Amino acid sequence: MRFAIKTRPEHTTWERMRDVWVAADEFEIFESAWNWDHFYPLSGDTAGSNLEGWTTLAALAQATRRIRIGCQVLGMIYRHPAVTANMAATVDQISGGRLELGLGAGWNQQECDAYGIDLPPLKERFDRFDEGVEAIVGLLTQPVTNLDGRYVKLTAAHCEPKAIQRPHPPITIGGKGPNRTLRAVARWAQQWNVIVSGVEEWQPLKETLVARCAEIDRDPAEITCSTNVRINPDEPLERAIELAAGEVRAYAAAGLDLIVINLPLDADPDVLPPIAEALAELT
Repeated sequence: MRFAIKTRPEHTTWERMRDVWVAADEFEIFESAWNWDHFYPLSGDTAGSNLEGWTTLAALAQATRRIRIGCQVLGMIYRHPAVTANMAATVDQISGGRLELGLGAGWNQQECDAYGIDLPPLKERFDRFDEGVEAIVGLLTQPVTNLDGRYVKLTAAHCEPKAIQRPHPPITIGGKGPNRTLRAVARWAQQWNVIVSGVEEWQPLKETLVARCAEIDRDPAEITCSTNVRINPDEPLERAIELAAGEVRAYAAAGLDLIVINLPLDADPDVLPPIAEALAELT
């Protein structure tokens, strides 16, 4: 079992988030750290503060030295795929080849309405997502990329410098749709992240992913399967860690590869040592 952390960039400060990631960088048990790609908070006052994910990620790349970094996950609807590819290549350069490229179709109606961003119906959204991933992979791997899609058109397009990681930074696709999402995971992803209520919900989704991989003759073992486990802020820390450890044991027994520990909102570095100690006892 492998472990990561996730910090929510809502209702917090840059300094607090930076300090947590710098501290996590010192614990070998945490292989990666993640934020999210939203412009509004998802809890509490949605008019409150929320740090932008990718500018924050670039800064955190400079603040850390070892831990892999990622956004769980970038919403394709927020940026043109060519912009995303250039961002990804640059952050991978800044981090010395530590980027995990998280991608999703996007979903937040409130943000889209507020900023005038089009949120298409679900089918079109996933059509755009598929073309977007194809464009991003092309730009990150090819000297020149051409794509004549319905929604994405690239003409003799360049993305330089390329990312350090080859052929491209590992792609994480988030979501649990059995048709479009898991087919995209099977085709493109090196990691699949899904938020589920427990093992009982995860297992049939994994079986569907295996079937999607079989459709294109891909070995599902090539794809890291991850989910998130929350440290409940409403419990005393010791009890919250104990409860999270129970969830981790269940997922480990089911064959999950990577657990992302969702830290409490506005957590400080002091929460990391007891979490790391408890996780080490499970390995």
